[in-house]
Amino acid sequence: MSKITKSSTAEYFSKNLQQVGFSSPLKAVLTTLKEAVDNSLDACEHSEILPELTVVIKRVGTGSSKNTDLIHVSVEDNGPGIDPDDLAKVFGEYLASSKFGKGQCSRGQQGIGISAATTWAQLTNAKGAFVTTKKENMRKAVTAQVDVDIKTNTGVVRNKDTIDWDKKSGVKCEFTLDGRIQLNGDGGLITYLEGTVLVNPHLTMHYKLLDNEWVHVDRVSNVVPEVPEATLPHPHTFKLGEFITHSHLFGKISLEKFLRTGFSRISDDAVKNLKAKGLSKGLLDKSVSTLKEDEFKKAFTVLQETELMAPSTRSVLNIGEDALSKSISRLGEVDFFSVVTRKPVICDFKPVAVEVALARFKNRNLEADAPVQLLRFANRVPLQFDKSGCAITWAIESVNWKTYGLAQPKESLPIGPFIFAVSVVSPFIKFKNASKETVDASEELVEEIRRALIQAGQKLSKHIRKETKEADLERKLAHIEQFGPILVESLVHITHASPARQKRAEEGLMKLLGRDSKDAHEELAEAASKLNDLHAREARKRGTDPDAAPAAPAVAEPELEKGEQAELFAGEVVARAKKAKKSGSKKSASK
Repeated sequence: MSKITKSSTAEYFSKNLQQVGFSSPLKAVLTTLKEAVDNSLDACEHSEILPELTVVIKRVGTGSSKNTDLIHVSVEDNGPGIDPDDLAKVFGEYLASSKFGKGQCSRGQQGIGISAATTWAQLTNAKGAFVTTKKENMRKAVTAQVDVDIKTNTGVVRNKDTIDWDKKSGVKCEFTLDGRIQLNGDGGLITYLEGTVLVNPHLTMHYKLLDNEWVHVDRVSNVVPEVPEATLPHPHTFKLGEFITHSHLFGKISLEKFLRTGFSRISDDAVKNLKAKGLSKGLLDKSVSTLKEDEFKKAFTVLQETELMAPSTRSVLNIGEDALSKSISRLGEVDFFSVVTRKPVICDFKPVAVEVALARFKNRNLEADAPVQLLRFANRVPLQFDKSGCAITWAIESVNWKTYGLAQPKESLPIGPFIFAVSVVSPFIKFKNASKETVDASEELVEEIRRALIQAGQKLSKHIRKETKEADLERKLAHIEQFGPILVESLVHITHASPARQKRAEEGLMKLLGRDSKDAHEELAEAASKLNDLHAREARKRGTDPDAAPAAPAVAEPELEKGEQAELFAGEVVARAKKAKKSGSKKSASK
């Protein structure tokens, strides 16, 4: 019989890095960047600092693995800094985190990602993370190389030194690793950075990717999001094994005190209901450290059968419609956008807030016959892989977008040159894997996302209807210009009518065409008016001049009455057609 050995957490993850986002050289670069940015943003927000990040990614050589480059990733922030004594834990130890299980809407949770980035750099380039840190009370900054001791799951600090750094406080972490760079597309670095900018209006970011020019994005909000207090889990979200394990964290306390301090919504009335359902006072007074398995099962069963208040939604952090509206403009010149922020609700006994932004930009060459570009976010972190299995994608595909003016193949994303951004925020988001690439779908969560999308879709439909009416009017006018005058002249030729009869026919045509074009103009004017009202409201959200919002094209001269407009227009149609015919006759004669 072979000897049974015990592996450390670091050893397990070093052999299974694909589980935490390092499944390919392409994803390795993106995941390293994402983990460093997430840590910086979380640190700034928890210290109430407006974040300013500088990102540099460049090729510095040939990678040690086949078909890879040696990539240098650098992320610098203006956060509170890290205590030099904690560098080994933060960058070199798995499951070392101040946020694990706290029930907060933070980006990082488990303390796995940045340690995995250190491990990947160490495995592919023999060197882990290079860190520069300075706290506000430090006169000089500390630099060090941090490696992971795979066998013991501990961080090892090497080459520690002090340097002068002109920052008041902050952290700069650098990784040199094997990888490949993709700038655009679902897995692109630019897509990730733009997504991060979109859902963090308070962020200022400077980045330089490869040989491209520096990009500077200024913040549009000077309000640091107030991170809500950590919330306790709701008892109805637990399984029996989790319930028993959770009790071990509280030591020698009574079952009643464990229920009150370990879970949310266990009030005096809830305890009375538990007793009424059959949970005896003797069992409630018993220490959880002495409870037997059947007693835990009894308590857990009664707890699940007892109605409890839904969890509080105060633990959920929203971006907000106003801030998100302003943030959209940082991605380019907006042709159309619609933003919806839903009030926090309870899905699967967990507080959740859903926000949706639909936009079309003038400076982006999105194909009109291709699926919309989908940006997914969980706790304000872009999700860029495994799109098809995500609750957000399922929700979009379940909406009938044809109702709102977009083409949509069956059970697919809608078609059109739009960007759909959907953000889900919750202290208890359930991911399908440790790399947090996709949100697990439940019926309640999908339905809540659907409702937000439908609200945004109603705004979108107004814009599309206006554009459709505009195109319909142009089509009508083109047909009128082409066939109206030809019809009159042909009838005159066939009937040998006099010039006076021809003139009366042209006048009759003016009336007919005027009535048709008048109706089309009125419909377009009404659609344009509604759309202008919507643009004005959205412009106020962005904090810009409503007059600068995209306006519908003018459809009538204000100094003319509607009937006069129609008659004048029809006359111009006939005149232009005659002119075109004469021009054609002259060309034929010259030939």
